[in-house]
Amino acid sequence: MIKENQRLLNIVLVLLDVLVVMLALICSFWLRFDTTIFGPIGGHLGFFSYLLFLVFAVIPTYLVLYFAFGLYKPRRTYKNIFSEATQIIKVNIVAFFVLVSILFIINQPDFSRILLFLLAIIGAFFGIIERFVVRSFLRKIRINNRNLKHILIVGDNDLAFSFARKIKENPYLGFSVSGFLGRSIHVGNEIAGSKVIGSFKDLDEILETHNFDRVVLAIPLKYYYKINELVESCERVGIKAEIIPDYIRYFPAQPSVDMIEDIPIINIRYVPLDDEFNKFLKYTSDYIISIIAIIITSPIMLITAIAIKLTSRGPIIFKQERIGHNGKPFKMYKFRSMKVQDSNEEKSEWTTKDDPRKTKVGNFIRRTSIDELPQFFNVLKGDMSVVGPRPERPYFVDQFKKTIPKYMVKHQVRPGITGWAQIHGCRGDTSINKRIEYDIEYVENWHMGLDLAIMIKTALKKNPNAY
Repeated sequence: MIKENQRLLNIVLVLLDVLVVMLALICSFWLRFDTTIFGPIGGHLGFFSYLLFLVFAVIPTYLVLYFAFGLYKPRRTYKNIFSEATQIIKVNIVAFFVLVSILFIINQPDFSRILLFLLAIIGAFFGIIERFVVRSFLRKIRINNRNLKHILIVGDNDLAFSFARKIKENPYLGFSVSGFLGRSIHVGNEIAGSKVIGSFKDLDEILETHNFDRVVLAIPLKYYYKINELVESCERVGIKAEIIPDYIRYFPAQPSVDMIEDIPIINIRYVPLDDEFNKFLKYTSDYIISIIAIIITSPIMLITAIAIKLTSRGPIIFKQERIGHNGKPFKMYKFRSMKVQDSNEEKSEWTTKDDPRKTKVGNFIRRTSIDELPQFFNVLKGDMSVVGPRPERPYFVDQFKKTIPKYMVKHQVRPGITGWAQIHGCRGDTSINKRIEYDIEYVENWHMGLDLAIMIKTALKKNPNAY
């Protein structure tokens, strides 16, 4: 029944996606040719020509890309829309280049490239809204115990119980634990709201007499010799067995699986920015945002530079060595906010709230974070990102990596001007351990929506620990 529902859902999604693309093209046509937003319009192809291109090129391209980017896969385990939104943005970027290439191949110079650019933007916006509405509806009916997938858990250990508790605590997943199989002494016991309905040897009989959508094997390592037998029992009735590895307790983070020929390799830590497309997205947004930020804040930077020069001796720009991506050092730029000091003190002294080394101008620009503005030039150089973990001085990195577990994980991405830790108040003389927790959370869960949220919160929120 669930498989039939998934097929029906995919058909509905395909139809909705087609409608969304059609609506996006109509809106793009209106904006391009029926408004003066993009300047005066001379002769251009009629709407019928664009409609033909929509039917024979645009819709097939979008549907193929939606399938290729996994947008028709079941997404019960996704907590929010951001991961799906990122994929939709990717689809629209790739679709733009594909459609422009098609126009080049068929030699159609009169077709508006601006319209295709608008189509990518509007298509992404409408597509995200469409999926948000669909996913919200599905979450609502699953929370109300409809469209559920029924799970049999093979195991009666802590791993099995922990998995069952996660299922019960997150009803949006749409899963229901219909029972456990365990040791004979536990048959009849109730665990996390579900009963142990049989022992391991009863698996064949129970699968024949019950209707499960999934069978999850959560057994201790010492029983792994039974896995082949359990999998065969599931496959005899056409159910795919899924395995929760007992050694997952040793994983410090969200793992991913790579393949070398037919051998799976488990990567202990999944970093979304290892993906080349994600890197391209982030680099592109960084450069665009930095250029815009430099242009907008140039009057502020000019006034700050004059104020620093007139009120204290020393350079306007303070350059300090920090540790960046993959542990490589770089020179980070800031407006000088302190009196000129000994280089050895500067390397190892931590800034405090009422630090006597700060100048009058420095105290103001630190509280308002104006001193950080030159770091947009670090972003243009490729040393930093707009959003990411804050970089630290080599002296402190050498200390922290010995005393704080997983401290160096933050260096798997480029450091940022602002970050997930900073918007949670972890700035200045605050807990390093808490800061690293937020940094690792950012590294492992990056998406463009998260970067956007961090930038908005940074602009709107005053940080009491900025000093």
